Amino acid sequence: MKHDFLDWTLTEAAQALRRRDVTPSQLVEASLERIAAHDPLLKSFITVFEQQALKVGAASGALLDAGHDLGPLHGIPVALKDNIAVAHTRTTAGSRVLADWHPAEDAAIVTKLRQAGAILIGKTNMHEFAWGGTSANPHYGFVRNPWDTSRFPAGSSGGSAVAVAARFCFGAIGTDTGGSIRLPSAVNGTVGIRPTYGRVSNRGIVPLAWSMDTAGPMTRTVEDCATLFGVIAGFDRADAGSAAQPCGDYLQTLADGIRHLRIGVIPSYFFHHLQPAVHGAVQQALDTLRELGAAVVDVPIDGIEDNISAQLTIEAAEPSAWHQRHLRERPQDYGDDVRTLLEVGELLLATHYIQAQRYRAVLRAAFIEAFHKVDVFICPTLPFTATRVGETRVVIEDGVEEDMLSAIMQFTGIASLTGLPALNVPCGFDDEGLPVGMQIIGRPFDEATLFRVGHAFQQATAFHRRAPELIESRAA
Repeated sequence: MKHDFLDWTLTEAAQALRRRDVTPSQLVEASLERIAAHDPLLKSFITVFEQQALKVGAASGALLDAGHDLGPLHGIPVALKDNIAVAHTRTTAGSRVLADWHPAEDAAIVTKLRQAGAILIGKTNMHEFAWGGTSANPHYGFVRNPWDTSRFPAGSSGGSAVAVAARFCFGAIGTDTGGSIRLPSAVNGTVGIRPTYGRVSNRGIVPLAWSMDTAGPMTRTVEDCATLFGVIAGFDRADAGSAAQPCGDYLQTLADGIRHLRIGVIPSYFFHHLQPAVHGAVQQALDTLRELGAAVVDVPIDGIEDNISAQLTIEAAEPSAWHQRHLRERPQDYGDDVRTLLEVGELLLATHYIQAQRYRAVLRAAFIEAFHKVDVFICPTLPFTATRVGETRVVIEDGVEEDMLSAIMQFTGIASLTGLPALNVPCGFDDEGLPVGMQIIGRPFDEATLFRVGHAFQQATAFHRRAPELIESRAA
């Protein structure tokens, strides 16, 4: 089959390119054909760079033939969330407000991707302005989960996760403020990392809540994620929020194993208020990690249950400040859900915002102290599996409906508030075949340990090797 190599991981594709088993042009052509066949239903892309990608693919092949290797992503099709600027190319942030915006220059991470040889295949669909967790976009279509197209892909980086899970590309870049990389990674069965705040430059990315915004890679394996992360991570003098911290080689310790590693859990919070399938999958994952030599340690964190309130307060106030002018001049151009959230954010008092920031500092200090006892924390990524497209409420237990937005942040808000790195790794499936993800949270700037834990788990399991059966193009 022509598309068999789209089932390769990014690492396998890169190796095949250097063996000359496949050309960059063949990878691009296969990606474009697969997108054309299946994305009219899944709606994971807003813009596809068909002609540009074909030209770059041909040039990439010529460079390899001439002995010029640009780096680990040379010849690899990669997608970008549509809130990441690409020079002279429409960048909408999933909105009508920016529908005609053509940035003058690339975002910092786009420059790095190009320098490493990546082929940009397109811009992915998302929740409007990244302010929401469903990727139900009223302007560019509701993104659908490839495991079951009646289900949502979560958000806000839903299009990026779907593009990876559906084998449209070998990796994608998303952004994560309250969980927008980890949540769609969990429900689509992909790997995704929210870096330490400041580890990856935000320059050229449309902001949501600037004190929590991050960008990171989404892939099918932890090894691929570490490779892509190594390309985009690093200090950017032109970004005031960028951290001048050394990065190192994230692949160097990937296979070191986890014997004697200490895994922290907070039983009263991490394993409370979950759908049974999620509870069972994450507990089984912990058993697997124990078998690999890790120790699981109970660690109390006082007041952790207040993180959702603080998260929602900050993530309401900061976006409303950025959108203030557009909201007054063009309110009709916003989707109903995002406009409502932005209007609510303007009603918050300064005292609400300040108290949330004070809580944030206390929570971070508690976790930094806890890292004297453990090396990482592990918990579910979200408490439920993929719900129906268009639903705004979810049932987690006892038949009780809850608001989707607050329920979805039960676990992802912890890393968002504290600025800690967090990695989603697929760890199982529910009875309907929908993916479950676990979240690995680490010390500041210690992404390498997260990758080491995730890779060890994937070496011992096969959840990441399963692929959704796609439905041929059909209007939804």
